[in-house]
Amino acid sequence: MGSSEWHVEKRSISSNESPISRDQESLENTLENGSLSIVVLGASGDLAKKKTFPALFHLYRQGFLPPDEVGIFGYARTKISNDELRTRLHGYLIKDKDASPEQLDVVSKFLNLIKYVSGSYDSEDGFLLLDKEISEHESLKNSAEGSSRRLFYFALPPSVYPSVSKMIKTCCVNKSDLGGWTRIVVEKPFGKDLQSAEQLSTQIGELFDEPQIYRIDHYLGKELVQNMLVLRFANRLFLPLWNRDNIANVQIVFREDFGTDGRGGYFDQYGIIRDIIQNHLLQVFCLVAMEKPVSLKPEHIRDEKVKVLQSVLPINYDEVVLGQYEGYRDDPTVPDNSNTPTFASVILRVHNERWEGVPFIIKAGKALGARKADIRVQFKDVPGDIFKCQNQGRNEFVIRLQPQEAMYMKLTVKQPGLEMSTVQSELDLSYIQRYQGVTIPEAYERLILDTIRGDQQHFVRRDELKASWEIFTPLLHRIDKGEFKSIPYKPGSRGPAEADELLEKAGYVQTHGYIWIPPTL
Repeated sequence: MGSSEWHVEKRSISSNESPISRDQESLENTLENGSLSIVVLGASGDLAKKKTFPALFHLYRQGFLPPDEVGIFGYARTKISNDELRTRLHGYLIKDKDASPEQLDVVSKFLNLIKYVSGSYDSEDGFLLLDKEISEHESLKNSAEGSSRRLFYFALPPSVYPSVSKMIKTCCVNKSDLGGWTRIVVEKPFGKDLQSAEQLSTQIGELFDEPQIYRIDHYLGKELVQNMLVLRFANRLFLPLWNRDNIANVQIVFREDFGTDGRGGYFDQYGIIRDIIQNHLLQVFCLVAMEKPVSLKPEHIRDEKVKVLQSVLPINYDEVVLGQYEGYRDDPTVPDNSNTPTFASVILRVHNERWEGVPFIIKAGKALGARKADIRVQFKDVPGDIFKCQNQGRNEFVIRLQPQEAMYMKLTVKQPGLEMSTVQSELDLSYIQRYQGVTIPEAYERLILDTIRGDQQHFVRRDELKASWEIFTPLLHRIDKGEFKSIPYKPGSRGPAEADELLEKAGYVQTHGYIWIPPTL
């Protein structure tokens, strides 16, 4: 990492120089009139250490969290000092053996912004102490009462969301009559089914208004997921093609090449559908399938996402394949008789004018043969094929979300030479090659910055959450009752063979003899 990346800039939150571009209307909430206090609840946990604090550090390093305006607070039950928390976080921000003195100095200055408060999640004593610390910070920054901003990030299990929300509402909400605000960021899993999600939404909704609640799904912060709206609605090329007349099927696929890695007991409570499909992949599905919004205002975008979710037909159980990798139950924290799926392939069908008859194959799995996530839009065969080349494969638009972000279109072209023969090739936009030297921000960086700016475009609204659970709850209840069995599959494979059969049944045509090779610099 070059030293230039470690120069801490002085930058307003609303700066137009941000590498994370936004419509100007989304930048109206700035720090110019008051201090900002960021509270990480669950500060001693893995999520906070591995994701939340590193994201805050990168924003600080880029100048989006000016030290003369921002205070960062950690809160958890663990009884440790400020210095102990800073020591725990240090290794997640930088590796000392690779660091220059300048870089170590930047890390040290950031860590000195962090204060730690220990307390329970369901009693007022700890939260009153937290409020006292925040108020002292606001006083030091000369914030006018009613102008300060407070952001509470829940790096916590959902079971404590109601009690923590109540404590924040009772003890830590600031006055906002001069442009200040209090916002909360809640992590998935937001419920386990429709009933529990609605109950949780009601409990939090009684305490905070919807504009104060940011339900975070880090997939919505990924570069190529954020690119979907631009691709679809800023390019004339796709406008007439993006429909059932031209598209045969769409795949949205998530693969991991490792298992539960010590998280078996936690994962077994949820399974792959709750962990990946109902949230991450369904959000991607919305962006692929939604209609064009009236504008880029967050509510207009989220309105269209809700509409397409409400257009999804009930899942046909004949179009579902579940799997569990062999060895999953060897984890001592997993029950011996567990039916929890570590793999699922589900076909969604949208009942509207654009997508009637087009299958959306949503697939996710652990302990598979590769690690990647991509979107595959496969087009229909060419009518009246005079080159007799349909057996080579169809046109396919592929968006590689991770790793090695890329977009490429699979095309049939003439094989170079004297003969009139055809071959599959591609038009390729690989980010590592096209955008050399450009650092792609981490998803959590973008989304935390959005919460500070008050931009809810990439967060899940309550009615959107409800619509997503309505799609999957009947299937999940059948799985929980043991009425839908998981098929064993070998680690390192493609998953159950039945999933490939389902893919073929859905009309996906495999390209034979073609492999996309990421370009090298």
